[in-house]
Amino acid sequence: MPEPTNVTMSATLAADEAIARRRLAGQSVLSMASGEIGLPVHPGLKARLTEAAGLGSYGPVAGSTALRSAAAGYWRRRGLPTTPEQVVCGPGSKPLLFGLLLAVGGDVVIPMPSWVSYAAQADLIGARHFSVPTLPGQGGVPDPDLLRETVTAARAAGHDPRSVVVTLPDNPTGTIAAPDTVRRLGEAARELGLVIISDEIYCDLVYDPAATPAVSPAVYAPERTVVTTGLTKNLAIGGWRTGVARLPDGDAGQALRDRLVGIASQIWSSPAAPVQAAAAWAFDEPAEVVEHVAASRRLHETVARAMAERLTAAGALVPPVVATCYLYPDFEPLREHLAQAHGVHTGAELARLLVERHGVGVLPASAFGEPEESLRLRVATSRLYGDGDEQRTAALNAEDPLALDWIRFSLDRIEEVLADLTGKPAAPRPALAGR
Repeated sequence: MPEPTNVTMSATLAADEAIARRRLAGQSVLSMASGEIGLPVHPGLKARLTEAAGLGSYGPVAGSTALRSAAAGYWRRRGLPTTPEQVVCGPGSKPLLFGLLLAVGGDVVIPMPSWVSYAAQADLIGARHFSVPTLPGQGGVPDPDLLRETVTAARAAGHDPRSVVVTLPDNPTGTIAAPDTVRRLGEAARELGLVIISDEIYCDLVYDPAATPAVSPAVYAPERTVVTTGLTKNLAIGGWRTGVARLPDGDAGQALRDRLVGIASQIWSSPAAPVQAAAAWAFDEPAEVVEHVAASRRLHETVARAMAERLTAAGALVPPVVATCYLYPDFEPLREHLAQAHGVHTGAELARLLVERHGVGVLPASAFGEPEESLRLRVATSRLYGDGDEQRTAALNAEDPLALDWIRFSLDRIEEVLADLTGKPAAPRPALAGR
């Protein structure tokens, strides 16, 4: 009999649980390890879910006609011609990504660094994963030249890479691969016969698309690119578990779609019908949804950039903040001080020091496939918007979120922690009224 697959809990979810235990124990914690978006559910989504509560049947495996049509329209508005027949829906983009790896088969190429589940999902299906570094400041897409070298060498060694997974914009770095890099990725994938699986769940969280566009590989290699997205990030409904995949047009895309639907029929049967109804309304993008997403994007940008300023002032190297709620600071310039003052030599040791000494939860770069000695951290600002819907709604609607007491408190706390970490005093800042 085959041995059980040895896959550990997702690093982000494990960090969430560890922080929750600290809170229950009465400890003060600042959670910046998870990608959970701390914003209230839009009232229109709540209303549609309530109206659809009576939908108790399974429904089509690929998803309802309404949701597939709405998702097709969502992609058409973003320059990707799509028919409802190309769309497959699932209970979150994560299961869809897993199903796609099964449907494509073979081994998998992933970026380094990359989201924690890509390598783990490859392990779950019994495939090898090959990590290819990204270009500086262009996370989420493997360097196309190194991709060619890696795949060629892997095949020469008897392995079978058939797909490459990319993220636009990127988790963990919050950066975006340049359009020319994505174009060269498409060329390399075509030459190598690879299917591109493009995880685009953060595409609605690009701060300035005119300045830093997130161009899908489906623009350059439409015949071999699968695009996935969902409502987890732009509308902060991770708990609703809904995602959609856009399969390529043509015979190869249809064959891949058929395999994915067959896998879905054996694993999740069909997405939850009430959630599909609400999601269809959201993917149609009425004005109130567009405004809500725009407000959340402004909030992410304001808070993430304020955090970047503090990390940079402390001496960390921080890539330009252009999308999402993620930062990927590198504490390499402080390596000697961290070793002498704190006995820290790795990212994991740095993350452990921050949570045990200061109650600040972050993730080390090693959780995303980087070497243990790397002193990069993934910092998420998405849980700093408040402790309940009242505070989070105020943050979403605030003209200046940084003036809100609870957000300012978190940023001030980070300054204090960084001052202790680096031995540099925090810069004085004016106190807020009433504090």
